[in-house]
Order: sequence, then C-alpha cells, then structure tokens
Amino acid sequence: MKEIVVSGIRPTGFLHLGNYFGALRNYVRMQEQYNCYFFVADWHSLTTHLDTSGLQASVYRVLAENIACGLDPDKVALFVQSDVPEIAELYLYLNMLAYKGELEKTPTFKDKVRMQPDNVNAGLLTYPVLMAADILIHRAVKVPVGKDQEQHLEMARNFATRFNNRYGEVLVLPQAFNFGNELVKIMGLDGMGKMSKSENANATLYLADEDEAIRKKIMKAKTDSGPTEPNSAKPDYIQNLFTLMQLVSEPAVVEKFEADFNNCNIRYGDMKKQLAEDMAVFMKPIREKAQAIQNDNNYLSTIIRQGADKARTSANETLQLVRKAVGVHYV
Repeated sequence: MKEIVVSGIRPTGFLHLGNYFGALRNYVRMQEQYNCYFFVADWHSLTTHLDTSGLQASVYRVLAENIACGLDPDKVALFVQSDVPEIAELYLYLNMLAYKGELEKTPTFKDKVRMQPDNVNAGLLTYPVLMAADILIHRAVKVPVGKDQEQHLEMARNFATRFNNRYGEVLVLPQAFNFGNELVKIMGLDGMGKMSKSENANATLYLADEDEAIRKKIMKAKTDSGPTEPNSAKPDYIQNLFTLMQLVSEPAVVEKFEADFNNCNIRYGDMKKQLAEDMAVFMKPIREKAQAIQNDNNYLSTIIRQGADKARTSANETLQLVRKAVGVHYV
C-alpha cells in the first residue's frame, strides 16, 4: 500500500519558477510512487486576504498551473480545501487541544501581526491548527515542507500526539519530507531573497509570464562588473543566474559561460540574453497549457468534483474514527 503525501498551496498571488523547481517538479515525481493529496488552500487565504472578489479565478489558475506542470488528476487527489468540510470539523476538535500561548509564539503569527495589525483575527492565530487538520485528516505519513513551515508541521505532530494521548491512538504523526536530493532554491532576480508569489513582481518569473516579460525581467537581473581573478567564487545573485541556466539551457551553453566566468571575460549581457531565450522556450508550454485549461470550465469543474470526491472519501474515514474516539458518535 502506498504511503500518503499531503501538500497545499494558498491561491494568493501567481505561481512562479521557484514554486515549480522547489516543489511542483518533485510533486510530479511523487505521484508515481505515493498516494498524493494536493489541495488549494482557499480557507487559509481568508486569514490575510479580506477581498475575495478574485478568489475563484485564483483557485482556477492555481489548479490549471498545477496540471500544466504535470500533475495528473487521475493519479492524485487534486482538490479545493473548502470542498472538504471534514477538515473544518477536525480543525474544531484540534482547537480544543491547542493553547493560546503556544499559538501566539508562532513566528509566522508574529510576522503577520506586524504586517496586518488591524486584522489580527482568530483564523490567523489558529492557522497552524487548520494546517494540522489538512494533514491529519488524510493520515499523511509524509509532508513536503520548506524551512518556514517546519514549525507548523511539528505543531501538527504535537496536536496529534495530544489527541492520541487523550482519546486513543487514532491520528498518524506526519514526517517532514523532501523527495530526492534535488532541492533547488531560486532567488529573486534582484538578489534580494527568494522569488515571491505576491511581492516584487519585477524580480520574479511567473508561470503565466509572456515571453517578452520573461526577457525584460532577466535582462534587468542584478549583475556586477565581473570577476577580477580566475576561478573566483560567485556572489549568490550571479550563482542564481547560473542555477537558472543549468535548469533550462543546454549543458554546452552552461559550460561556455562557466569558462568565461572562470577566465574573467564573461559578458553578463550575452549570458542574460541567452538565458532569457532559453527560459522563454522552457516556460511557454506550461503557460499555454495552463491558459487552455483555465478557459475550459467544464474540464475544471470535472477535476474539482473528482478531487473533492477522493478527498472526502479519505477524510470521512478519518473523521469517523475521530468522532468515535472523542465520543461524539451517537448512531
């Protein structure tokens, strides 16, 4: 029997190259070996985004881009969080085991309080509890997480342990999981942190970007005057350009610019022009497939219903065990 993997993404902002190489590419590989539940976390988005006028379009876009990147709805459960009400019920039970003090100490909560001091809502405080419910409802063994989410996963394990200690061994304790050793971190093109779904658009390559936008962004990427000594160490923003080139260009092209750098005669303008063309070629099929899917409402509706059915079947099995253990099982 295949082990269960769960992962979600908020429908805020646009998916970008960092999402693809840091997560989606590995998810496509996971679907062949694991029982995968991948979801769009629309409830989570409500904690920070009060304006929901564009929510539906964002959910559709994220689903389309996931499929365009290679996720197969027939091999995974690809669903929308709010289509699985069982998650909300487990969230309620887990909230009884989560304490105000520990939630207030969560670094992400502190960050959000600083960013939105006028909207410190209960959902924001209990975000880790809902995330735990997302994972535990499917009895996930493995959860792909980045460094910024490791504490949330540890909290999910804590909540599951408390539940099991109080009500009996029902919930599975999930483990952090990085599939393979190819964890590629993509920096922003300005050399300031990583690419972002919603910040610094000029330094981020979005999966929806047209060819000309890709070219303009890469040509504006941060560089310097070049090395002054042979075989010098690369600054991180220069290494990022080489990392991108290694991902989308032919090996001979990479070798050529590596040699130019090591020999102190690299022309960054030429390198960025080559990278821009190769990147445009790489991203075009993903963009065009995602656009086609977004324009096919019947297909998207079918995928959403299919994913919800798979997810609810799994979630209901867990919830029946939870209700019985808690004692709210009367029939």
